[in-house]
Amino acid sequence: MSSNKKILAVLISLTLFGSAQQKMSLTVEQAVQIGLENSKSLRTSQFKVQAAEAKASETGTLGLPSLKFQGAYSRLSDIPPAEVTTPFGKFPLSPTVLDNYTLKATVQQPLFTGWKISGAEDAAEYSSEATKQDFQKDRADVIYNIKSAYWNLYRANEFKKFVDENVQQIQSHVTDAENLLKQGMLTSNDVLKVQVQLSDAKVRQIDATNNVKLAMIALNNTLGQPLSTQIEIVSLLQQPVSAQSDIDGLVKRAFDSRPDILAMSARVKASEAGLTSARGGWWPQIYLVGNYNYLRPNQRIFPTKDEFKDTWDVTLSVSFDIWNWNQTGHQTTQAQAQVAQAEEGLSLMKDGVTLEVTQSYLTVNQTKERAAVAEQGVAQAQENYRIMNDRFKKGLVPNSELLDAEVALLQAQLNKTQSLVEYELAVARLSKSIGE
Repeated sequence: MSSNKKILAVLISLTLFGSAQQKMSLTVEQAVQIGLENSKSLRTSQFKVQAAEAKASETGTLGLPSLKFQGAYSRLSDIPPAEVTTPFGKFPLSPTVLDNYTLKATVQQPLFTGWKISGAEDAAEYSSEATKQDFQKDRADVIYNIKSAYWNLYRANEFKKFVDENVQQIQSHVTDAENLLKQGMLTSNDVLKVQVQLSDAKVRQIDATNNVKLAMIALNNTLGQPLSTQIEIVSLLQQPVSAQSDIDGLVKRAFDSRPDILAMSARVKASEAGLTSARGGWWPQIYLVGNYNYLRPNQRIFPTKDEFKDTWDVTLSVSFDIWNWNQTGHQTTQAQAQVAQAEEGLSLMKDGVTLEVTQSYLTVNQTKERAAVAEQGVAQAQENYRIMNDRFKKGLVPNSELLDAEVALLQAQLNKTQSLVEYELAVARLSKSIGE
């Protein structure tokens, strides 16, 4: 293949690859929706919920009547038939039947198990509820991660925009400096300083461009879509507002609403139900059992006949462990330890939630104040740059002051964007920390 054909093939491939890239405009709400639908971790969590629900349903059947069917065939060894010997001869009592068939249906209903079954049912139900709350917690984590990735891309785009503007400003500065050099109003060293500043700005521009690509990839990965998808950020940052001042109220809302707190509370109740079930071993176990037998031969029918006969029986079964080497006592001790462990875990979790809510609340207020200061700083830096640029063109200020004004303006713009994004994420963390 000639070099021209190779170049053409490469260009076609690049064109096809570029056209294959999906482009989409997303609000933060749309991003959350897509991320939730595509989340593999949430699907895994949902399967855990299904398994827990099935386990609860399975345990719920323990207290219901059960029906079992049994069928069997047996071939017996040959033995002499049962006979009665009299002075008049031998008379057969029962023939030898070598082929035995068994068809049996059994119905069993637990009547009293010392709350062992009901305790197991309650424990399974509470465990299922805890798993559902775990799913809600995972969902909240996914939502926060999506929002974080979304606003990180927004921040990267804004940083790149300001860096691009800074490069344009410095390029204009270089042009003005070269004109002033020709007029003898600047030295070659002054022009060189501006050119060095421009090189530094272009390096920042390269980094900013790369950061946008990395943030885009991170968001696509969080949303579970192709990494090459080009996303346009549509949502705008909200203006900071005062956070609620009642920290105690926020903590209470967290205790009432947070999925992890609700899940742990359900596990405490599950462990308490498990303790009730373990203590059931101290009580007698009472069952009602009914059997319907269709046998050939039927041993209850005399004399034995090689034919199917049906019979039935009903049994009231009572069992009580007189001595089992204190197995029930050990099981009860384990269950009590699990209750205590769950209660301590809930208390520890509430302490952590109180700390998290307090920190999130303070961070919201802190970022709000920083955003207000940064907003004012941008206005001041813009006015300072305007004045310095105008004076520099007239030769009224040295080159260094305009350089400082350009750097100060860029830094102020970056600070403003950074503070607004941090405020947005702080609000999201506070919302997540109180279970909203």
